[in-house]
Amino acid sequence: MERIAKLTKRTVDAAQPEGARYIVWDADLKGFGLRVEPTGAKSFVVRYRVGGGRSAPRKQVKLGNMGVLTPEEARTRAKEMLAAVTSGMDPAAERERFRGAPTMRELATMFLADHVEAKRKGKTYLAYKGILDHHVLPAFGSNKAESLTRAEVARLHTAMKATPYQANRMLAVIGSLYAFASKRGLVPEDLNPARKIEKFREKKRERFLSSEEMERVGAAIALAEADGVTLERDGRTTLARISPAAAAAIRLLLFTGARVSEILSLEWSHVDFERGCLNLPDSKTGSKAVLLNPPALSVLAGIEREEGNPFVIHGQRTETRLTDLKRPWGVVQEAAGLEGVRIHDLRHTFASIGAGAGLGLAVIGKLLGHTQAATTHRYAHLADDPLRRANNQIGQRIADALAPKARKRPPADG
Repeated sequence: MERIAKLTKRTVDAAQPEGARYIVWDADLKGFGLRVEPTGAKSFVVRYRVGGGRSAPRKQVKLGNMGVLTPEEARTRAKEMLAAVTSGMDPAAERERFRGAPTMRELATMFLADHVEAKRKGKTYLAYKGILDHHVLPAFGSNKAESLTRAEVARLHTAMKATPYQANRMLAVIGSLYAFASKRGLVPEDLNPARKIEKFREKKRERFLSSEEMERVGAAIALAEADGVTLERDGRTTLARISPAAAAAIRLLLFTGARVSEILSLEWSHVDFERGCLNLPDSKTGSKAVLLNPPALSVLAGIEREEGNPFVIHGQRTETRLTDLKRPWGVVQEAAGLEGVRIHDLRHTFASIGAGAGLGLAVIGKLLGHTQAATTHRYAHLADDPLRRANNQIGQRIADALAPKARKRPPADG
């Protein structure tokens, strides 16, 4: 006699082992059941008929063990699987096909070597590898890739709520990992356990320098380069300097809106003084040209070339380049009295000035080398000059109406 009950946490916990295996079938979802072993182990299963009809062969698939899946998570997976059966799929055959599927650790190794390292930038490789090594693989490394559930990924995402940016990047990396695996035929097509998981809200990190702040930055660069600036650190007064190369790099970032990596890796062969541009053979978005305005050209013309060194922003050792601006920018930022301004914000400042001048988002996107219009759209609120003018006119009309009017004097008696 079949055992039937609504499979809830209470009924699942109450199911006791007996001398033989038995299954409790769910009262609401036909084909969804709880299998109880004589040892006390419990797992969720789905039973269905291939092709439909009572004469069709009946198959059974294990969804997962109790403890790994909650009853509600198992019910959701059962509904998805039974829906797939209705559309003509055979989950048991799919399981057999992917029985030799890789573990998450094996899949991650293939993904990093064959896809990320081979086709992406070095920084992207390091970022993906860091997320996989520190978050994904410690949690799921031994899991079969085709059996990882959305519920498990969602729990990891929630556990990372203290670092929402990293948590959201983790979902993106898993999504990319499964897209790779699906194309290789290593997991069922379109399987992505990170799909439909709501991301954390991220705080906007853009910071734009005001005109007054830029004046302070300019003065700080000049002083730090020439005589050094006096800074208070740990109760002591220190004199900090930056090299001419670092000063030139920071000025170029302000005048061009280029990325830090583009300026630090810039070679003299990329500089076209005659046409006023930088011809970068490689960047985050591929090869591109960066237009040079007169101030940027003046900075480049004033850089002393080092014989035998192809790099514009050369390092302290012969034939090397400067690899980091963190310390020089820290000196400038502190001397200028700024707080919370990243060096990448110089790029945002360049864009914000263009948007405020009404140059148009399309033009700004071209200057910055954006390949997607949505990337430039973050500056849209700065480019609403027509709206600002309209708002000013409306406000002025209202202010005029509210202003007290001079009372007319009655005409003098004749």
